[in-house]
Amino acid sequence: MNKKKHLTPNCPSIPTKTCQVSSPQQEAVETGVHLDPSLKEVTYNPTYETMFAPEFGPVNPYRSQQMAAPRNMLSGYAEPAHVNDFMFEQQRRTFSTFGYALDPSVDTTSQNSSNSYIGAVDEAEKKKGLTVFEVGPKKHDKRKKVQGGESDDIDNYLGPWAKYVDEKDGAKPSEEEQKELDEITAKRQKKGRNEEEAPAEEKTILHVKDAYDYQGRSYLHVPQDVGINLRTADIPDKCYLPKKQIHVWTGHTKGVSAIRLFPVSGHLLLSCSMDCKIKVRNTPATLTPDLPACTHFAYQLRNSLSMYMDIQWWDARTGEVVQEYDRHLGAVNTITFVDENRRFVSTSDDKSLRVWEWDIPVDFKYIAEPSMHSMPAVTLSPNGKWLACQSMDNQILIFGAQNRFRLNKKKIFKGHMVAGYACQVDFSPDMSYVVSGDADGKLNIWDWKTTKLYHRIKAHDKVCISALWHPHETSKVITCGWDGLIKLWD
Repeated sequence: MNKKKHLTPNCPSIPTKTCQVSSPQQEAVETGVHLDPSLKEVTYNPTYETMFAPEFGPVNPYRSQQMAAPRNMLSGYAEPAHVNDFMFEQQRRTFSTFGYALDPSVDTTSQNSSNSYIGAVDEAEKKKGLTVFEVGPKKHDKRKKVQGGESDDIDNYLGPWAKYVDEKDGAKPSEEEQKELDEITAKRQKKGRNEEEAPAEEKTILHVKDAYDYQGRSYLHVPQDVGINLRTADIPDKCYLPKKQIHVWTGHTKGVSAIRLFPVSGHLLLSCSMDCKIKVRNTPATLTPDLPACTHFAYQLRNSLSMYMDIQWWDARTGEVVQEYDRHLGAVNTITFVDENRRFVSTSDDKSLRVWEWDIPVDFKYIAEPSMHSMPAVTLSPNGKWLACQSMDNQILIFGAQNRFRLNKKKIFKGHMVAGYACQVDFSPDMSYVVSGDADGKLNIWDWKTTKLYHRIKAHDKVCISALWHPHETSKVITCGWDGLIKLWD
């Protein structure tokens, strides 16, 4: 008895009744393994009761019914439905056009009812459930023509030239059409857009004292006392990168569109501008005390632009067209003579390059790839072997200018922005460098062998549209831009 005394509960001393230990009311607690409803994969095989057991834990009071609804995509729950592509596209277009479509969850094999549609049910009942393909405009009856005898009757047979039965013979416009024509004519007269416009006056201004010097030589004469032989065909042994600006030509009131050097000698510089003027100036080699700097004359031209899809060969003696080349499908951008002027290459807005023989109106070489862009500026290299083409995808492409005219995939020059501008390209006389302007007004210089962009100079405030390397100078480059300036770099 003493050994079990410690097991006796500590109760009040009631001799006749035993004591019971009181406990709280027992609640039914459900036990077992529960699955997270958000699980998408179970690694074991649960029982039916486990799969469909109720959820435990408190409910988020801020969770809306829409958020609590099951969904398998961001916008909701998509039920699988077996619909072929044609039916799906038909119902999608019908819903997009009329606002109703068949409910894919309803069996529509039986007679259609209002419960078979979703969206604008009233519109579906009004149109009797017709789809967008079935409600299209009805085709009108074909216009009938006047019958004109049999084909063997030459005098009375009309054939496909017969008039329509309801066709009117008069060409006089109706009252509404005449009123509209009068309004258009009045607007044109008010703005001064007369079709019979008088041509602008053409004039020439010479900005030197005399057109000829004391020996009777004109400004076109190639000077011989400038320290450089401008008549030779030899090129400099080695060319160098230009580094600084040494001269600026002014005079144009608007942007300069293009510049060209006098052939072979390069002693004169021609520039054309958006101010409708062409100027001829002295180049760096002739900037000496003998002739004043910026000697030039100007032509006042009428501002006009013509874009043709064909190329015409004119005889300057008779003024007649001798040959016409009309294979291009877009406006022709450039014409470049190659192979000692026996052939010429043309580029166009149709994103193609074509090579022509003089007397043959069909191109014997046609280059057009799906990846090609239009090339609005083309330059022949000094050695006559390569064509540098400014491409609208911000690249300079090099094509062979002899025989095959293939693209040289190893010679592609990048790093400048020219999309939308016909920036002229040029080479150094020794073929060491390639130069080009860009849309940011910069002069870019690449190495010919490695195609690496060596040097970049901020040349103009606006587009630098052209860059020329003087054929007899080692490091002199001329640039022009839409800021109206022409600059010399050395």
